[in-house]
Amino acid sequence: MGLNWIKRLRRTLERLAPTELANKDAVEPKAAGGTCPSTLLDEYVSAFPSAQNAVDLVAGWNHALPAFTGAVTGSNIPMFADARMDWCVEQFGTIAGRRVLELGPLEGAHTYMLHQHGPAIIHAIEANKLSFMRCLIVRQLLALDRAQFMLGDFQKWLERNAERYDLIVGSGVLYHMSDPVHLLRLMAEHTDAVYLWTHYFGDHAMPTGDPRRGAFSGEVKTVEFQGKTIRLHRRSYHQAWRNKAFCGGMQDEHYWMERDQILAVLGMLGFADVRLGHDAPDHPNGPSISIFARRPIGSAEGASSIRS
Repeated sequence: MGLNWIKRLRRTLERLAPTELANKDAVEPKAAGGTCPSTLLDEYVSAFPSAQNAVDLVAGWNHALPAFTGAVTGSNIPMFADARMDWCVEQFGTIAGRRVLELGPLEGAHTYMLHQHGPAIIHAIEANKLSFMRCLIVRQLLALDRAQFMLGDFQKWLERNAERYDLIVGSGVLYHMSDPVHLLRLMAEHTDAVYLWTHYFGDHAMPTGDPRRGAFSGEVKTVEFQGKTIRLHRRSYHQAWRNKAFCGGMQDEHYWMERDQILAVLGMLGFADVRLGHDAPDHPNGPSISIFARRPIGSAEGASSIRS
């Protein structure tokens, strides 16, 4: 039969599907040597290895990386050189060889700054999936070998884990909580020293008509803590979480505490040495402040002394 049967088969197929066969060479072009050219698969990067390749892997970066990485995030916010974290370490003293817990590391900027001081370990717990991936990229690029990033709810870590820390850092987390008083209590169960940077609610700093009050519902919830009534002011993200750069809490419903009541709760938890810094009542997102609080070892809980 030779090749005659192949020719007859092809003519039959051309009658049944002439268009498909006529376009066969266009659909599957032949490369030199008679082989089909390959296409780069979606999950691979063919560019020269670089920090930028890793940064581009995850969208929504909030902060600029240190210039020495050679990578650009699209942000110019220098959070990897944040004066607030320098202040935190200055208040605490050396953290070399100490155990640190960081709540909500976001992109690892403060983790990097803490890491520069040589702690024994930094446990950094992040609930946002994209933020966690960015933290892992930062850990790799900046060689943060003493930092352990974990994905999940840091409140559950505090509720179910018995580990103690020399310092707990909670920058930008308290005002994202649905129960901020509960978080303060949990932190106090695991350390004698805390650092907070937080927004707070205040009628004097943010009077009626202030546009920064627009995200607040007007609802004020009260909770009792050690015989004191604590006022919590309900706020909404108004679907800001749809943006990949969103860095808020896990639930839309979150509450801001009042400045003096944050300090009062810390005092009731035994933090007798309370220091304040970076008080910014005119912050564009709402009044904010840095708080370092320490519980003297072996001291009884009592009224705190506050230093600005």
